[in-house]
Amino acid sequence: MPTGEVLYEGKAKIIYRTEDPEILLAQYKDDATAFNAQKRGTILNKGKINCAIATHLFKVLEAAEIATHFVDQPAPEQMRIRAVKIVPLEVVVRNIAAGSLCQQTGLDLGLPLSQPLVDYYYKDDALGDPLLTPDRIFCWL
Repeated sequence: MPTGEVLYEGKAKIIYRTEDPEILLAQYKDDATAFNAQKRGTILNKGKINCAIATHLFKVLEAAEIATHFVDQPAPEQMRIRAVKIVPLEVVVRNIAAGSLCQQTGLDLGLPLSQPLVDYYYKDDALGDPLLTPDRIFCWL
């Protein structure tokens, strides 16, 4: 279990300080949430699976010479990362109607979508992670 100071705890991971101020430790969690954490549960090994997927994607990006904050994966559910400034943007890709998409549109739960749907959310718990449009994203630039 990590021993450094907790810098941040979110729905999917906990970020810890390490001995090196430029390196942080991300501990992926087994917690599962929906509807902005109004529904909560646990999925066994979710943290390990999400960490493995993220590690793979960062390695693919780096192989394509795209810089990331990834350093290494010291344990199945842990990732060492460089300290960076986070862009408060969540990208959700759906192939099947579920969760807030059904609630906001009236689509039937489980309906296969004709093409992947990409939604953007502003990561701010106090605001309820509001849905963003591409134009709203570029307001920050």
